Amino acid sequence: MRVLVVEDSRALADVVAEGLRDQGMAVDVAYDGLDAATKLDVSYDVVVLDRDLPGLHGDTLCRMITEAERPVMVLMLTAADSPGDRVSGLSLGADDYLAKPFHFPELVLRVRALARRRPGARARVFRAAGIELDPVRRTVVRDGRMLSLSVKEFGVLEALLRAAPAFLSAEDLLEQVWDEHADPFTNTVPVTVGRLRRKLGDPPVITTTPGVGYRIAE
Repeated sequence: MRVLVVEDSRALADVVAEGLRDQGMAVDVAYDGLDAATKLDVSYDVVVLDRDLPGLHGDTLCRMITEAERPVMVLMLTAADSPGDRVSGLSLGADDYLAKPFHFPELVLRVRALARRRPGARARVFRAAGIELDPVRRTVVRDGRMLSLSVKEFGVLEALLRAAPAFLSAEDLLEQVWDEHADPFTNTVPVTVGRLRRKLGDPPVITTTPGVGYRIAE
């Protein structure tokens, strides 16, 4: 899952982003509306959007997002919490509205719920080669054996299962599982895939084609 956090308070934006990354999400951050507008060509699942933004107001940005051809879910996260504020925010096309201060576990649940509601979202549980991955419960089982995966290992496996039977390149995985600050020349993807293969065990389920990428074996 890829999320864009748009918040002019750098401290709050960074805390929210790190918290969501700890939950296995790939998170980009924008500190003003203009910066956020330049990032909208990325395929995000959810945008966490502050309303009162410098540069480009959050209301204008919300309209840009909801009127675009590509479906992206919007969670407004703002200090404006009167009933009238909520109604006006939702009337702009926002899919959910959470007032500050907020309880972080609730934010995580709402982001995950929006991602599941996103048009074109895939099935909640993915199954292949004896693997069963549940993105909601954050569990992975293979042949009845519960696996303990790191956040990035889980993210890579989820991305590959979502894409199956297609290939995902290392660059695809960096974009979907890490974030905009990931070094495109890093070897973190093959290292993570290697650890994931060992934890999944035999028979091997992730195949590699040099110059193409990785995929789940049929």
